[in-house]
Amino acid sequence: MDIRKDTGLWLPTSVKEMKARGWDAVDVVLFSGDAYVDHPSFGAAVIGRTLESAGYRVAIVPQPNWRDDLRDFRKFGTPRLFFGVSAGAMDSMVNHYTAARRRRSDDAYTPDGRHGMRPDYPTVVYTKILRELFPDTPIITGGIEPSLRRLSHYDYWQDRLRPSILLDAPADILIYGMGEKPVVEIARRISAGEKVSEITDVPQTALLRTLDKMPENPDPAKDIILNSWEDALRDPGLQSANFKHIEQQSNRLNPDTRLWQAYRKDGVAVQINPMLPAMTRGEIDASFDLPYTRLPHPRYNGKTIPAYEMIRHSVNLHRGCFGGCAFCTISAHQGKFIASRSKESILREAKAVTRMPDFKGYISDLGGPSANMYAMGGRDRSICSRCLKPSCLHPAPCPNLNNDHRPLLEIYHAVDALPGIKKTFIGSGVRYDLSMHRTGNRDIDNANRRYNSELIEHHVSGRLKVAPEHTEDYVLDIMRKPPFKLFHQFRDIFDDVNRRCGLRQQIIPYFISSHPGCTEIDMAQLAIKTKQLDFHLEQVQDFTPTPMTLATEIYYSGIHPYTGERIFTARSSEEKLAQRRYFFWYDRTYRTDIERALRRLHRQDLIASLFARTVTPKRPNTKK
Repeated sequence: MDIRKDTGLWLPTSVKEMKARGWDAVDVVLFSGDAYVDHPSFGAAVIGRTLESAGYRVAIVPQPNWRDDLRDFRKFGTPRLFFGVSAGAMDSMVNHYTAARRRRSDDAYTPDGRHGMRPDYPTVVYTKILRELFPDTPIITGGIEPSLRRLSHYDYWQDRLRPSILLDAPADILIYGMGEKPVVEIARRISAGEKVSEITDVPQTALLRTLDKMPENPDPAKDIILNSWEDALRDPGLQSANFKHIEQQSNRLNPDTRLWQAYRKDGVAVQINPMLPAMTRGEIDASFDLPYTRLPHPRYNGKTIPAYEMIRHSVNLHRGCFGGCAFCTISAHQGKFIASRSKESILREAKAVTRMPDFKGYISDLGGPSANMYAMGGRDRSICSRCLKPSCLHPAPCPNLNNDHRPLLEIYHAVDALPGIKKTFIGSGVRYDLSMHRTGNRDIDNANRRYNSELIEHHVSGRLKVAPEHTEDYVLDIMRKPPFKLFHQFRDIFDDVNRRCGLRQQIIPYFISSHPGCTEIDMAQLAIKTKQLDFHLEQVQDFTPTPMTLATEIYYSGIHPYTGERIFTARSSEEKLAQRRYFFWYDRTYRTDIERALRRLHRQDLIASLFARTVTPKRPNTKK
């Protein structure tokens, strides 16, 4: 039997599918802004399968229609325990809009990429509808969108400082970060008869409290009182100070400190309970080993879901990232401590991929949030327990960091040896500053050199994508990225392996314009340096401020939260375009404007460096 037609293998999405299981009602109904893909890369599927494995009856409503008579919100009736709400695997505003705030014409998480199948801020829209229809039923929200908006945050699309999303979305509890453990505990306690209003101590959750619940004389080791919403709104520097606390507490080894923020006008405070420690190997294995079909629900047969097509033959090795890049949200959501799967769990999933009917022998990605952080962390965990730094790699790799790539190489070799696998590719971003860092330990340094060599020789599908992000050291320092000279060194390794192995592969660098700290002169220097490397850039983007990142806080406040330094940031559309065009210096369309700008900036010398003896090639397709 073709499992792609057996709806009984998926969580029910309709009353008919629910009754086919012999159920008259469900314990939990999950609403998701994404199409339902039963795969461990899709959060709604993970939460649904986790609750199912804990013994609960779970239904899922993917992409409910919020513009009609709301029948999608009513169809399962009142669940025994609660409604769960997620905007989807991607922030809805990043999903919907470009860096220029223009509406996108497609949605990668929707069948056939169709746009318009979810509202802006689905977390807010869905919870308001459910609260009106079912005023007495608990609502739990989670996922990337509310996770990054759990406290006051700058919203780029509205260009203003917004309050916690809990002030707009009437949910009882917000789960931030990876939600498997909190959601099961909440389900267990509601099932045991506890009122949702009494569940105030679950780790990694946020909720609204009355102002009198805030500690009057807090112990800063247990409770941190952030600047209030009203004060942060009045003084952006106070929002910047808040961010430092939020980021530090999101990246602790053993979190035990609550955060509080008052909203005096509304008479409430947001209470943020401490983040959970990173999952143990057994816990993360249990999540990835759940009985996913790894396929979209049969309701989408004959349609293509672009986000699924990208990962259908991939295997994720770990969660977490200790890079701490200023523009990235991973550590705010997953934390910096790595939770790595066992080799046995990874191999079980890789074998499942080989059994997929359309598998042709190629694993598209054997990676993670950063491709090469598997099984890494601090050698002395007591040092890690005292550390509040958001990055283990900036300004230089931590002396306590174990960057031994041998466990990762062992995974590569074991997966490559499986019957039916012709080749595994590494599609996730590789931190070359991690694999190139010399430790002084001969065995580790030799293994890491071998990793770079094997990566380039055996795991590149013709083009290796890496992310230097910029060329100028001042900008890179704000980005928390390594100096550009390290990219030169890695490119030398890449070219050497290609020559030695008779390969004709390309290295494709990613770059960002308009990042805080970056000026037009910096972009001109980037253009000159990439020209000297014979690059005609393809993988580029304009900086988009997203909630709860260092770069966004600098963009909003103009202040670096850790140093207090005032930082220039291109904010207007004209300033951002002026920076972006340097990516395409070779396009005659931009040459006159670039020359005029450099004369205005009294840098005629850069004009000569950029345009002397050039041949104008055809501009590549830069659409991402």
